[in-house]
Amino acid sequence: MLLIKCPWCGERDESEFSYAGEAHIARPLETEKLSDEAWADYLFMRKNPKGAHREQWLHAAGCRRYFNAERDTVSYRISATYKIDEKPPRDQSRNQS
Repeated sequence: MLLIKCPWCGERDESEFSYAGEAHIARPLETEKLSDEAWADYLFMRKNPKGAHREQWLHAAGCRRYFNAERDTVSYRISATYKIDEKPPRDQSRNQS
């Protein structure tokens, strides 16, 4: 069982959450001026890294709020969760010597 820590509700079972895509994707400001190719790039092209990745999640069966999580795509380990308006946590691996 995977536990996910909602920034508002605390740790809960993964069945309460829905994945909502890659985090920190900025919506283009003038969408009416975008080419079809640029709009499709914004909508569909996402990173697919092996390792640490920042994602959005929805606490669907709880407070119904969105938040961000940093998750390892290999081990599924979630190293941090934080509110949408907060900055991502520092990369912990850089602080270890």
